[in-house]
Amino acid sequence: MKIVILGCGRVGARLATFMEEEGHSVSIIDSLPESFDRLPDGFKGKTTLGTGIDTDVLKAAGVEEADAFAAVTNFDNTNIMACQVAKEIFGVKKVLARIYDPGREMLYHELGLETICPTTLISTTARDILLAPEGVEVLDFPPHTEGAGGTGRPLTIGGTSNVAAVTGASTQPGSRPVTQSLHPQPHPPQQTTHEERKSGLRGLFRH
Repeated sequence: MKIVILGCGRVGARLATFMEEEGHSVSIIDSLPESFDRLPDGFKGKTTLGTGIDTDVLKAAGVEEADAFAAVTNFDNTNIMACQVAKEIFGVKKVLARIYDPGREMLYHELGLETICPTTLISTTARDILLAPEGVEVLDFPPHTEGAGGTGRPLTIGGTSNVAAVTGASTQPGSRPVTQSLHPQPHPPQQTTHEERKSGLRGLFRH
């Protein structure tokens, strides 16, 4: 898979590393040259300096040949706009936007975009951990071994489907594993016309 990532912060750099380790072709964009220092030594992917809503920058990063595009900067509007450009102008079929405002997630889905909301993900995961029975692991990997050569794997968010936190077996004999939802089922994308999507996009920048 050829993937273009916008944002080389902690999340973007981590995602780029995971994808490259799994054999994918990775290109990453950031407006700050020092951000690329977060990438590991020996990173073979492409780095492009610029803003992700600039079509020339996106072209330089290879968005025209991309199978997927992920916008994971710290700014909701930048991520949404970049995903819209990738989807509507360059025809990238799979786009993912990182957003912080869960209250606007429905609108983003109506625009036909996949989203991941750290605000919802972290708060609901924390709730699941706090409410889990003693001895039951809520996540299927030890956080301290993730990406450090252990058996841990990054948690994968699959579009609009529910993501279950697979639990390990309890240390208590006879107990059964428990599966808990990490976040509520998002609203499925609704069919909208091109003009409706553009109108909705304009509304995002009024706030």
